[in-house]
Amino acid sequence: MSGPVRVLHAVVNMNRGGAETLIMNLYRNLDRSKVQFDFLTCKPGVYDRQIEEMGGKIYRIPYISGAGVIGYRQALSSFFQEHAGYRLIHAHMDKMSGWVLKAARQAGIPCRIAHSHNTRSEGGLAAKAFKWYAGQSISSSATHLLACSHAAARWLFKQRSDTAGIVKNGIEQERFFFRSEVRHAVRKELGIGETAFVLGHVGRFQHQKNHAYLLDVYARARPMLNDSVLLLAGDGPLRDELRRQAERLKLENSVRFLGVRGDIDRLLQGFDLFVFPSRHEGLPLTLVEAQGAGLPCIISDNVTREVDLGLGLIQSLSLKHQQTWVERVLDAARNGAGREVPADALRMQGYDIRDTARWLENYYLSMVR
Repeated sequence: MSGPVRVLHAVVNMNRGGAETLIMNLYRNLDRSKVQFDFLTCKPGVYDRQIEEMGGKIYRIPYISGAGVIGYRQALSSFFQEHAGYRLIHAHMDKMSGWVLKAARQAGIPCRIAHSHNTRSEGGLAAKAFKWYAGQSISSSATHLLACSHAAARWLFKQRSDTAGIVKNGIEQERFFFRSEVRHAVRKELGIGETAFVLGHVGRFQHQKNHAYLLDVYARARPMLNDSVLLLAGDGPLRDELRRQAERLKLENSVRFLGVRGDIDRLLQGFDLFVFPSRHEGLPLTLVEAQGAGLPCIISDNVTREVDLGLGLIQSLSLKHQQTWVERVLDAARNGAGREVPADALRMQGYDIRDTARWLENYYLSMVR
């Protein structure tokens, strides 16, 4: 075999979402003389330039929203007929991976991985029905199954979930270690005082992440907090609606919309508490990062317990009892917390990205030998 094995990753785009960031973390940490990543996408992404600099190819086809169902499936079919030299495709589109892998199977690509990163589909009834239909092709088209957690495997693969490999959403922990000088610098850049209590969230502004609930919790807690700010990193379709909600709650001076950030490892240093009221998740990378930074986290009990790394940093609460969230926020503000995390803590739990990258590298190579 000459040159590295080229793995084609199927995604909608390579922006700073959890799954996409994991893929990039893996890409940077594997041996690219043995395995090289290429990408089949539908839209431009912020990681595109970096991918090309590392030797990856980016292909683009129109997405369903622009091409319609027939146009999208024809584009998939044409792409795989033209690029049938690939031996391995790795699809990260949850239920929509079904159609991607079916087209790859029909083109004769032998190794086809479906990777589950979630525990529920987004969208209204029609969209969910549509995705369900696409997902029916996974069982007949995927040769291998991967998931970020057992909960994510059960959702996407049903009866076959026990055959799925679990790829833990690892990080480069040393980048996230708490450093007081970084905390001071971040707060200075954002114009936040050293004594302010800073709540934070990192995630796309969409229904799943439940920012509206977070704003309500903060609005109820804020009168009891002397000096506080809520930092929201991310972007998405609900941004303007959430800004209006913040104004209605008279929070416009204490909620900051930071946009998409490329320095989450630094930003987390400036937080005192991470609040994460998601309606559903696979296993959120950002919660692994927060724990790597020694940051106390209050999270929804809809998030799989597999995300708790045993560091005493996770409190899991029901969304049914908003007053409990308020009380726990106030407890965190009163009590504070040390930010030291044992140097090998994440590695002991299987969340060191270098170990994950080596595992995945061997997984790919064993498939194509």
